[in-house]
Amino acid sequence: MLDHSVEVFLDDLLEFVEDGKVVPIIGEELLLVRADGEQIPLYRYIAKKLAERLEIPAGALPKGPSLNAVVCHYLRTGGVPEEVYPKIRPIVNQARLEPPEALLQLASIDRFKLFVALTFDSLLASAIDQVRFAGESRTLELAYSPKNAQDLPGPIDELRQPVVYHLFGKMSAQPDYVITEEDTLEFLHQMQSKRMGADNLFDALRDNHLLFIGCTFPDWLSRFLLRIAKSRQLSLRRTEMELLVGSLAGGDGDLVVFLRHFSPRTKIAPCSPAEFVGELAARYRRRAELRDVGAPGRTAVRLVDQVADPGMEAGAIFISYTREDHPAARRLRDFLEDEAGIDVWLDDRRLEAGDDWDHQIRRNIKNCSYFVPLISSASTRRHEGYFRREWALAAERAMNFAPSVPFILPVVIDETSADTDGIPEGFRRPQWTRLPGGVGDEAFRRRMVTLFRDYRRRLHD
Repeated sequence: MLDHSVEVFLDDLLEFVEDGKVVPIIGEELLLVRADGEQIPLYRYIAKKLAERLEIPAGALPKGPSLNAVVCHYLRTGGVPEEVYPKIRPIVNQARLEPPEALLQLASIDRFKLFVALTFDSLLASAIDQVRFAGESRTLELAYSPKNAQDLPGPIDELRQPVVYHLFGKMSAQPDYVITEEDTLEFLHQMQSKRMGADNLFDALRDNHLLFIGCTFPDWLSRFLLRIAKSRQLSLRRTEMELLVGSLAGGDGDLVVFLRHFSPRTKIAPCSPAEFVGELAARYRRRAELRDVGAPGRTAVRLVDQVADPGMEAGAIFISYTREDHPAARRLRDFLEDEAGIDVWLDDRRLEAGDDWDHQIRRNIKNCSYFVPLISSASTRRHEGYFRREWALAAERAMNFAPSVPFILPVVIDETSADTDGIPEGFRRPQWTRLPGGVGDEAFRRRMVTLFRDYRRRLHD
């Protein structure tokens, strides 16, 4: 049973997870594996085996040594750093380790598309493949290193497959992954450079809620990592939150004081990371089961008889946008949900692998309450794009409504005028709303609340 101080974060966190707006960041405390007939933390096991291969007497090391302690002892006796890295991969490969239960539970939360691993092993990718793809290798593994900063193939909303990104490098025979504190320092130094070369990754970290699980870092490293991930001064106002989950979380008083004063959106959940993941996965599964049987998870679920795609609550507002306008679309979605209490569906999963997306888009437009296309210079100058198919489907459905019943509600997010080429005729007649950058205002909130009430009344007439 999780402590009450941890429970208070779970409901909000699950809302963010279901919106696809959480990036889990996994540390070594979550990696408890079975090796040599015992349950042991993975990195303690690797350190033990590495000491044996380097012929370091057990008595020369502290009890349960870290990799850093083993390497430091080796260097003090005249060892060369480059000789250490190639010895680690055989240790892991020969152990034939299975993903721990906590990673399998984490992988079962299918709204997680991007996972950031602060470890160099592939157990997390194996867990995702096992849970989601019956063991077939379909998870993309990428890695950062000072010499080669790989990037995501595109923005997080357009990922075609789950991705595990190794922020501190991935295990190889080369010294391009972290095993010592000096390695950590060099990685962080390079990440601060404007030439870090992983723009899509760091955009995803900046713009989403971050869930740190089992990251056993000292105070200074926690501060550095948060600052790099958010790409701006931590004391500046932001809507995204960070949750630090771990058995040692909260034990560093200086870090707690720092976060309270300078990063209030960063919360600490001191508990077993494995227990936390188990509870998070169980609650997510229960929510999914309720959605599948049509139980109302939100107010709009039973507004129509047809059941829409599980990713969209039936009767929600459909926001259509072109890729360049995604930030404005998200701002508008957040405004309608947070300020007006209205369910909104935003096409964030368009390129997700395995989806019959065209069928789902048609079904969602058929079952939405209102269709809100974002009009901008970006959308009008594009003569081809999936959003135009959405616009055509909405215009087709609008033909079934009486002239007095609105359905298409264009929102203009820049200075585009009504006579601009590229705007469908049916989109010119309805009253336009101008919201620069997708930032909602009180007049728009009142109008949408009134329209949504009218929609609900029509359903029961």
